[in-house]
Amino acid sequence: MSRIDLQAEDQTSLLSVESVQPSPDTLSKLVRRLRTMTLTLLPVEVPLESLDDPTSRIITPQVISAYMASAGDFVEALPYCLLRARKEFMWDANHNPADYGENLGRAIACEVLARRVIHRAPPDRITPMMSTRFMHREIDGDESEKVSALEMAIDSHCTIFLSSTEAQDVVNDLWKGHLVQKHDVKHDIDFMPFTEHTHDGFWSHMSPSRLAVPRYQNIFRILVWAIFLLVYSQAVREPLDKIDPDYHDFDTWEIILYTMALSFCFEALTLPFTQIYKLLRFVSWRAFGFWNFISFMIDTLLFSAFILRIVGIASSETNNHAMRLRSFQCLSFVAPMICLTFNAELIPIFDGYKYVGTMQICIARMLQESSMFFGLLAILGVGFLQGLYALDAADGQQENPFELINVLIQALLQAPNYEWFKSSPAGLGLYYLWNVATAVILLNVLISLFSSAYDDVVEDAAAEYLAYFADKAVGMVRAPDQYLYPAPFNLIELVFIAPLEYIVPTHTYKTINKWMMSIVFFIPLAAIALFEAELDPSKNKWVKDWLSHPDQGVIGGAESQDPEVDGEDAERGLKISTVPFAELIEVFPDTTHSSEAVILREVRDLKQQIEELKKLISEKA
Repeated sequence: MSRIDLQAEDQTSLLSVESVQPSPDTLSKLVRRLRTMTLTLLPVEVPLESLDDPTSRIITPQVISAYMASAGDFVEALPYCLLRARKEFMWDANHNPADYGENLGRAIACEVLARRVIHRAPPDRITPMMSTRFMHREIDGDESEKVSALEMAIDSHCTIFLSSTEAQDVVNDLWKGHLVQKHDVKHDIDFMPFTEHTHDGFWSHMSPSRLAVPRYQNIFRILVWAIFLLVYSQAVREPLDKIDPDYHDFDTWEIILYTMALSFCFEALTLPFTQIYKLLRFVSWRAFGFWNFISFMIDTLLFSAFILRIVGIASSETNNHAMRLRSFQCLSFVAPMICLTFNAELIPIFDGYKYVGTMQICIARMLQESSMFFGLLAILGVGFLQGLYALDAADGQQENPFELINVLIQALLQAPNYEWFKSSPAGLGLYYLWNVATAVILLNVLISLFSSAYDDVVEDAAAEYLAYFADKAVGMVRAPDQYLYPAPFNLIELVFIAPLEYIVPTHTYKTINKWMMSIVFFIPLAAIALFEAELDPSKNKWVKDWLSHPDQGVIGGAESQDPEVDGEDAERGLKISTVPFAELIEVFPDTTHSSEAVILREVRDLKQQIEELKKLISEKA
């Protein structure tokens, strides 16, 4: 098939295709076909930078057209299948070190092709191609989890794909609520435009479903966390204010603290058992990340502090003081994590500042890299602990093992206690080796890992930040409850609403939730409706002009290409466009193709001219 035929076919396919839901077996076959094509395209290792180049000599417009034609009637699922092929190539690369470079190049090629396919799609087909969820047939014969191309790109950290304009447009539509999720009877989620977005009426935006919009979720969570931080600060002062030994009851601030903590625990652990099931069944375990672990630790410590406090109140006076102390010790460990989580919630407020997002990405990447350091440290620490404990037991007088662990940790933190081993030359020598191994070797390894992680992030800071923001936005709508009651109001749902789900009909349950949410969240919903109806910059020109400068550099029109002179300059016969715009750009180089492609095209044109010249000469002869 010729190049022109391929381009015509893929354009016709994209324009005529409707949203389809192919079977998992069909998509698995398409993935295998794409893998075969990629293996044919890249049989050897190539420089990685040559693949993502907009004028790549490998991923040319003809190659993109061939891939689009290879999908047949399933072009809408092509980005999903290409990202799935990328994931399989990455698995091959990580499990076959000898061919790591080749498979890494093929994986990047699939990601670049997915981005180019989305770029060629008509504007009205971009959102379905990005957000429609598909399944494929796994090797063991089971059906995979249902994910979209956008979600798969986030799970696989496809910065090239996620940094594209098309992907960010869909992410921003999800973030601002222009795209909303719709639940069907099979607990699946489809994304559709918010129909009231174009309406100007206040009451058309007064909908409880708007609480599920990531932008508003984020603001609500920040306010709740700010209140929780204030309550926590007051509650931890209770041991100083309540020094009466006969006082056993909960302080008022403690009651508020543990009530809010209980709501957070239910939100993260107990209440959304159905949500966790949906997340694992219909999404993926990869949706759990670093901040989920931090939230789990906060909930665990708060729950432990609450249990210890209850045990202390219910026990004798002596035991009450001990349990009370242990409870507030648990609370003290919560403080750094609360501030860390509060900072994480604040990040999207400053999403216009790339530096803030890049800083958090660097920290998260450094924490991931440090896992290698702590793994080596744990193995090495066990060996030295056994050796020093054996030397300590050899003289017949064993010290407390925890004191020995404390000495090793002090040495790791640059405060070694050499006096502890002064009576044992062998133990002192082994302790010297521990200090050399940790302070000189392992800590320098950790510094190198941190430096490498920082360089990797900063080298492509813009793409890394856009991928982070996409993860943040999509994570809030990935597997939400159909009726969202943010903490601490989820306790209302747990006590009064959730039991009715199994008693009343479905439509009645829906009506109850609608009215309950409208009453409980009247003030936030009124603020959201006021913003969307009157203050949203995307709908109000005066707000947009107030928040940002109007674009003074509009290009592309005839007025910009060949502007006319007005006023006194026109009367004097002066002109700007003495040379037409079309004539000016004739000398511009073709930056849409690589230099090799331009040379090959010129050679083909030259050969064609030579053939025509030969034909004319032969006819005259």
